Amino acid sequence: MSDLANATEAASLAVRFDQMKETDKAVECYRSAARFLDRALISNLIPPERRSSFRDKVLEYLERATALQEHKDRTHQKESERVMQQCYFLMQQALDADESNIKDLALQLYTKAVEMAVGIKTIDPEKREELNSLAKQALSRAEELKGINISNLSLNEQKKPVATPSKAHLQREQSVVQLRVSGKYTYTAEEKEVLRDTSNINNNCFLPFMDIDLSERFQYAIPFEDRASELKLSVKQEREFDCWVRPHEICADPKLIVNNHLDCFSIKQTIVSDCSFVASLAVSALYERRFNKKIISNIIYPRNKNKLPVYNPFGKYMVKLHLNGVRRKVIIDDRLPYSKYGRLLCSYSSNKNEFWVSMLEKAYMKVMGGYDFPGSNSNIDLHALTGWIPERCAIRPGEADFNSDALYEKIRSRLESGDVLATVATGALDDAEAERTGLVATHAYAVLDVRVAEGVKLLKLKNPWSHLRWRGNYSELDTVHWTPSLRGLLNYDPDSAAQYDNGVFWIDYASILKFFDVFYLNWNPELFKFTYCIHQKWDAGSGPTKDMYTVGENPQFSLHVQGKGAVWLLLTRHITQIDDFKDNREYITLLVYKNNGKRVYYRQEPPPYIDGVPINSPHYLCKIIVGERGCDRYTLVVSQYEKSRTIYYSLRAYATCPFALNKLEPYPYLTTLKGEWSGRNAGGSENHPQTYPHNPKFVLTIPDSVTPSGMVVELRGPKQYNIGIDVTVESLTDPTVTAPFRKESSGAYRSGFAVLDLPSLPAGRYVLTLSTFYPAQEGPFIINIRSTCKLTYEARN
Repeated sequence: MSDLANATEAASLAVRFDQMKETDKAVECYRSAARFLDRALISNLIPPERRSSFRDKVLEYLERATALQEHKDRTHQKESERVMQQCYFLMQQALDADESNIKDLALQLYTKAVEMAVGIKTIDPEKREELNSLAKQALSRAEELKGINISNLSLNEQKKPVATPSKAHLQREQSVVQLRVSGKYTYTAEEKEVLRDTSNINNNCFLPFMDIDLSERFQYAIPFEDRASELKLSVKQEREFDCWVRPHEICADPKLIVNNHLDCFSIKQTIVSDCSFVASLAVSALYERRFNKKIISNIIYPRNKNKLPVYNPFGKYMVKLHLNGVRRKVIIDDRLPYSKYGRLLCSYSSNKNEFWVSMLEKAYMKVMGGYDFPGSNSNIDLHALTGWIPERCAIRPGEADFNSDALYEKIRSRLESGDVLATVATGALDDAEAERTGLVATHAYAVLDVRVAEGVKLLKLKNPWSHLRWRGNYSELDTVHWTPSLRGLLNYDPDSAAQYDNGVFWIDYASILKFFDVFYLNWNPELFKFTYCIHQKWDAGSGPTKDMYTVGENPQFSLHVQGKGAVWLLLTRHITQIDDFKDNREYITLLVYKNNGKRVYYRQEPPPYIDGVPINSPHYLCKIIVGERGCDRYTLVVSQYEKSRTIYYSLRAYATCPFALNKLEPYPYLTTLKGEWSGRNAGGSENHPQTYPHNPKFVLTIPDSVTPSGMVVELRGPKQYNIGIDVTVESLTDPTVTAPFRKESSGAYRSGFAVLDLPSLPAGRYVLTLSTFYPAQEGPFIINIRSTCKLTYEARN
């Protein structure tokens, strides 16, 4: 073949290998093609009129070969640098484990650090010397930990693993997680079942965070890849999506946190509809900076010896989130959605090499089923991030019981003292109003500051978008209200602010009341000295669908407050499916009764001390203030509007004084009787003495026992009838015992339902009489008798 033919074939192969990304073969073929063409030019095989274009081809092939080789070298060097990062990360983790006296884990990490250090190729001499020094340091400490002398081993022998993880460590890693809280309290079997069942959220398992999780493994032979990491994208993301990227692929020196502190102003929301979550990140980051208390940086792992989260070159992170009643473990990798236009398609930090915002968002989106997120509110999001107590404060300036001044002062003073995190949200706004005001409809804003200056109530807000600001009074556009003295008091220059829109603005409280709908406040649990939590299940078949009349079968708890102070009760419904979160039709609330801690049967008797309003949020907060003469024993009743399915929930109490919270269990034995009022035995109440004796009767026999027995009788009948229960003592087993009563009644006749609570009955025979208020009211009835002992019965005509 001629040089020209060889050049043509080599160029064709070069292009093919280039497209297949086989760099070495492509470089060789491009250079061969250039060489053959050059020889053809020298031998005058090319016509004069085409020689210039052929010389250009020679240069083109050589330039492409050089570019491919340089790209390969850069990639190889970049990969070497990344492996070096991994090696240093392993060493730091080993040192931290060593300092924490986790010797077997430290030995394992030292070993991996050595293996990785000696395995790095093609690196400059200075870096090689640095890695050799690190490897020697790791080997020396491993020698001390294992108790062997390796100083005389050859280099090849030193490259071998020093040790494998101990059997004890492997057992700890592989053991079944036991659901247990710190201290002496252990979960009951029912609570374990509840927490286990609600660990499966949106088809991923998020187990309660345990001490054993502190030794989670973060190092792998290849970059970690979470099987559920490619989360479902939103429609807007899908339009721009190009690929999933890791931080080191888009940033030369990735960090998790820059300068060891979180910056609320760097946080930027993009096209994920999670404004409330991003606003929550902003107020949490500001709190950390202002009060030097880690409330969200302490939920990210891995961490260094200073307890700060660090960038992991192996790509794995663990996040602790408050979900379904407890802190739970969320594992993610570091792959993030990337746009074909060269930008991240998730929230991020404006510090381009900082990734804590993106990682926390990804962990939360994984729990919520993906980036295709329906939206939330900051009460829910902040509680998930921090565990702080959520409270919703509606802005209702038109209602008589709304005290706007008190709400403002509460937020101002408590924000200043670090007791609360606050966001505020708009409601619906039409397009014209949104354009005029610069506000976004149904959008959350972070509350950064609340100040009274020159008699004006002002708030400093941040739009999670990091652009688009308020255009009304006290905005940077306002040339009337910003007096020189006010500028000085607030250290704010509207003229400078107008030069750059970062989404941060001042707004007066009057405008908040006009254009915003709700404040979301999350309170610091450290305001309280005492806390306790119960996790429970309420079966769908237990109790009526609507508890407007009876709450006897609702979950109930006794609360004994020992002293004066405040008790806050947080009822949390567990959610496991995104569809439930998108369209939450389950309404929950908590009713509080001054009933001496005894079970309540009628919703309005006694009238509730606090009559909770059902809400479709996962969280409901109820506050009890106990004064000197306050009630010290309360009954708490969980209520659900139009209950249609089993719900799992947690009831957590926070108090400034000692208290005891216990579930009121129903009596263990259940006897169900059925009958009907028909013909002659539909005798009516005692107001009709001629027919009353013909009513249905049952004789109940309570066996002899050391202590008196308790019994609750519930009667259900047609709702159109008012019904009641009477009980009389027929005889007692012990004739020396005085009867507790001659006759007891369920009281006033009630529509379709009546209950009679008999807490202390000696052994004997008792006669139940069941009646409607008027004679001749016919229909079926059901009696449920719960008792502390097994009783027998017989019908009496």
